[in-house]
Amino acid sequence: MSAAPDRRLLLVHAHPDDESINNGATMAKYAAEGVHVTLVTCTLGEEGEVIPAELAHLAPGQPLPGQPPPGRQGPGRQNPEPRSGNAQPEQPPGDITPLGRHRMGELARAMRELGVTDHRLLGGPGRYRDSGMMGLSTNTRPGCFWQAPIDEAALHLVRVVREVRPQVMVTYDPDGGYGHPDHIQAHRVAMRAAELAADAGFAPGAGEPHEVARVYWNCVPRPVVEADLARLREDLRHPSSPYAAVAQAEDVPGLVRDESSVDAVVDGRSHAEAKAAAMRAHATQIAVHGDTFALSNGLGQPLISTEYYRLAHPARDHAGGISEDLFAGAGA
Repeated sequence: MSAAPDRRLLLVHAHPDDESINNGATMAKYAAEGVHVTLVTCTLGEEGEVIPAELAHLAPGQPLPGQPPPGRQGPGRQNPEPRSGNAQPEQPPGDITPLGRHRMGELARAMRELGVTDHRLLGGPGRYRDSGMMGLSTNTRPGCFWQAPIDEAALHLVRVVREVRPQVMVTYDPDGGYGHPDHIQAHRVAMRAAELAADAGFAPGAGEPHEVARVYWNCVPRPVVEADLARLREDLRHPSSPYAAVAQAEDVPGLVRDESSVDAVVDGRSHAEAKAAAMRAHATQIAVHGDTFALSNGLGQPLISTEYYRLAHPARDHAGGISEDLFAGAGA
C-alpha cells in the first residue's frame, strides 16, 4: 500500500463551477506538485441558469410556449422563481434533475482539466438540492441545502476530513462570498466539520479524529478586481469585444478592501490555461473568452489566475506577512 501524499488540500464548494472560478489555478498548481487535492461539492446546482441555447431544455422553470422567460436574480446569475404549471417536477432528496445530472458531467470534465482525481458530492449525489438565490421559494423546498441541519451535513464532511486528513481546508467567508444561501451554508458546514472532526467524542464511528491545521476563505482584493475591470472596459471600445457591458467590482464574490485582508496568495499564472479549460467545462454556467468570462448575465469579468486567501483558522497573525503557500506552517 503506497503512503499518502505528504500534503493534502480539501476544498468545500456549494455548486459545480464554484471551484473552478474561485480556486481553479490553486487546485491545478497543487495537483501538479503531487498534493492530494480533494473537492467536496455540496449540491448539483440544479437551480442554475443555462447559457447555451442548445441546452436550454435543461434549465429549471422553463416557460411553456407563449409564456415570458423567467427573470434575473443575483450578481451575475439568473435564477427563476418556479412558476405554477411549468416548473420541473419537485425532486425528493436523492433524485437528480436533468440539469443536475448534466452538471455532474461538467464537474468531472473540469476536474480532469485541473488534474484532480478526488472529487465528491456531500452525502452522495443528490443528497442536498440547490437552494436557489436568497428569497426565492426554493429556499424552503424539502431537501435543499439551506434547510439542512448543520451538524447532519457536517457529519458527511467530517467523514471526509477524517479519511483524507487534510492539513489545509478552503471554503467561503461567512457571507458565502456574495450571499447565496448554499454558499453561506457551505461555509457553516465546513467550519463546523473542521471543529467536529478534531473532537474525539463526536461520531467515533466516523474515523479517527483529525485537526485541520489551516482553514482559508476565498477572497480577492478590490484594487486587483478594479484594475482588471478597467482593462475590460477599455476593451469594450473594440468591435471584437464579446461583451456589451462589464461587471461591477461588487459582483465579484469574496471582495475585500485591499491586501491587508489577505494572508496567502497563490501564483497560478502558469496554470491559467488549466483554470480556463476547467471553467469552459462548465459550459451551462460560464462563457469563457480568453482571459475573461461571463456568467448568465453576459457581463464581462476577469479570469483571475493569481488567487487570494484569508486565514480563518488559526487566528490571523498580522505580523506574519502574506504567504505564497497555503501549507506554510501547516505541518505534514
